[in-house]
Amino acid sequence: MRLVIGSDHAGWSLKQHVIDHIKSLGHEVIDVGSHDDKPVDFPDIAREVARKVTSGEAERGIMVCGTGVGASIAANKMKGIRAAVCHDIHSAHQSVEHDDVNVMCIGAKIVGPWLASDLISSYLAAEFSTDEDFRRRVEKLHQMDAEG
Repeated sequence: MRLVIGSDHAGWSLKQHVIDHIKSLGHEVIDVGSHDDKPVDFPDIAREVARKVTSGEAERGIMVCGTGVGASIAANKMKGIRAAVCHDIHSAHQSVEHDDVNVMCIGAKIVGPWLASDLISSYLAAEFSTDEDFRRRVEKLHQMDAEG
């Protein structure tokens, strides 16, 4: 799978670990920044992650910021993105299985490298359910996205 990853300055310290873990699982990584700990605006990075996902350049995205919350808000402003903050294993896989999440957001100030690895493994192993109820609900999200 090809993934896009982005972080702001608060998430930068965890981002390299995340990249290394993704690569260890056999996936490709597109890194859209930040590339150091100098302050950046998370909406700019989230926009780049979202663009790579919606264009098809990446199948899914991961954003790392301080809490994951700002990144999730910003990514969800982009048409076609379903982003979720995931700080537990269940949410990491269920967000994909039930809601077809395509951008997972994690907080470097909330989770450490060990948990981040488990979250990412769970997120990447998950597949969107074929259950009619979940498909219907996500279709409604697509309709809401189209309405603006």
